Amino acid sequence: MLIDVQDVKKIYKMGNVEVHALRGVTFNVEDGEIVAVMGPSGSGKSTLMDILGCLSKPSSGVYKLEDEPVGNLSDNQLAEIRNKKVGFVFQSFNLLPRTTALHNVELPLIYSGVSRKERKRRAQASLESVGLSDRMNHKANELSGGQIQRVAIARALVNNPSIIFADEPTGNLDTKSGEEIMIIFDRLNEEGNTIIMVTHERHIAEHARRIIHLRDGLIEQDERVA
Repeated sequence: MLIDVQDVKKIYKMGNVEVHALRGVTFNVEDGEIVAVMGPSGSGKSTLMDILGCLSKPSSGVYKLEDEPVGNLSDNQLAEIRNKKVGFVFQSFNLLPRTTALHNVELPLIYSGVSRKERKRRAQASLESVGLSDRMNHKANELSGGQIQRVAIARALVNNPSIIFADEPTGNLDTKSGEEIMIIFDRLNEEGNTIIMVTHERHIAEHARRIIHLRDGLIEQDERVA
């Protein structure tokens, strides 16, 4: 089992007020699945992704990633998981705008202590895999929205993660660019990558084989897509 979530709750304290973002969520994800998470604003989607991506810990319940209980890990161990096992793709891209595509993709490898020669080789291969071999030396602010998101996907892939988390990966793109990005995700999944993505767009979610619907911090429906 790649991901095992059992009765996970997350409570944020804002002054004297407690906000129950997740109220007891249980599900699992097998290696190689592609899963979409949908729900209205405030349903707990982003909180769930933060926990799954080891950016935060649950207030209660158990989250296991590759059979490892995440709640028992130190901040340094969580950072190591984020760097080696997890790839993130964000709606806002989170690239350095005045830096080349190649260097943006290399950044996770720098943090991992990979040699310069190996960093360049792996970053080039990752950019080639998303069809950007001819844009490697372009700065991020010289690329289109769809190309920028491809760079972000290449960066997420460069450490060969166990799982890719994509938070509204087509949210800032036009329809054509969004479909091109989803074709890349479909191919990555066919190659064996596990992908969990948050989206508010049904036609994007239907690229997944399974859609988890959240509402008010609970799973309302776990839907299999034909």
